[in-house]
Amino acid sequence: MIKIFTVSDATGATAESVVRAALVQFDASIVEISRRGSIQTLEKICSIVDEAAMEHGFIVHTFVVEELRRAMLREGRAKNVITIDLMGPLLARLSELLDVEPKRKPGGFRPFDSSYMERIDAIDYTVRHDDGRNIHDLDQAEIVLVGVSRTSKTPLSIYLAYRGWRVANIPLVLGVEPPAELYRLPRKRVIGLVIQPERLALLRKVRVERMGSRVERYADIEHIRAELAFAYTLFDKHRDWPIVDVTAKPIEETAAEVVSLISSGKSEKPTLIDN
Repeated sequence: MIKIFTVSDATGATAESVVRAALVQFDASIVEISRRGSIQTLEKICSIVDEAAMEHGFIVHTFVVEELRRAMLREGRAKNVITIDLMGPLLARLSELLDVEPKRKPGGFRPFDSSYMERIDAIDYTVRHDDGRNIHDLDQAEIVLVGVSRTSKTPLSIYLAYRGWRVANIPLVLGVEPPAELYRLPRKRVIGLVIQPERLALLRKVRVERMGSRVERYADIEHIRAELAFAYTLFDKHRDWPIVDVTAKPIEETAAEVVSLISSGKSEKPTLIDN
């Protein structure tokens, strides 16, 4: 487990949100974030650096007070702890461009409205529930995508998460019964993803070539047909699971279709602006 300390002389929300946004690009299951706010003394900085050294972690901070930034840099170097300053370089550049000194007032910035924080929470949930992980709280998902391998479950999940939806995805494996938690979800919570077998065979062949190894029958067209037949049999047993065909569809179109199916009879998610 890798531990990241997000530290600030204000709330620490900015540093934590930036770290979580960056972690979407990685396997966040091996990362633990420890948020520390209102750190405004040398003693507290030293204590956090000591803790980070013991945990073999690193520090991301957003101090607006220059003396605190310097203290964090100094203590981090002394204890061989990596410290990443998100605020200092930006303040320095803005001060130069605007020809004015920064106010150095912690907590003066409130960039995160409820929609933005909702998106951060959705991304965090979605990353932790990729590929059938953490089934124990599957009921907290707003959308659950189900399909065989290479039906765009993960990229579609992340795309929807950036728009504020808490998404989980569960792979279907030929002959293997899905987790029981899936069957306990409310109506229209689960979406089945399907694709034409020829298209899926092509996608899997490309993946096998990129991996540099061969997985037995993974890209075999007859095996793929058997997998899809297994999926259709499952979907037929659960008629309240809408089905979306992802064949040759751009992810934006697929996402819009999923949201339309999930949102029928529900209040629509707020529009979220991409950064």
